[in-house]
Amino acid sequence: MSEEEQTKSEMPAKVESKEEPKEKEVKSSKPAPKISKEANVIFIGNKPPMNYVMAVITGFNMSGENEVTLKARGRAISTAVDVAEIVRNRFFKDANVDAISIGTEEITPREGGNPRNVSTMEIHLKI
Repeated sequence: MSEEEQTKSEMPAKVESKEEPKEKEVKSSKPAPKISKEANVIFIGNKPPMNYVMAVITGFNMSGENEVTLKARGRAISTAVDVAEIVRNRFFKDANVDAISIGTEEITPREGGNPRNVSTMEIHLKI
């Protein structure tokens, strides 16, 4: 070993102190998704109906409950009906529509203006 290597091995290792980077606050422009307090509720939107059918199947299989509720409003009501019928006719032949409730919600636009009425529907499926 050369003298240079010996002095390096005898010297204590330098401890570098790095300051931890400060955490940046990330503010999202989108609101946090609403989590339903009710069990087995599926909110129908504008995805393909088979996505919601898979959610219904998962709701029946994964939880101990035998009831799933589909909630939709506006144009998504037809998708909710399609999902309920696909589940009943293809996947769970013994599933029944326990109840259907309809209603109207008054929606005020973000930009202001006149409020509008939007139709709502809930379909309760039971095995």
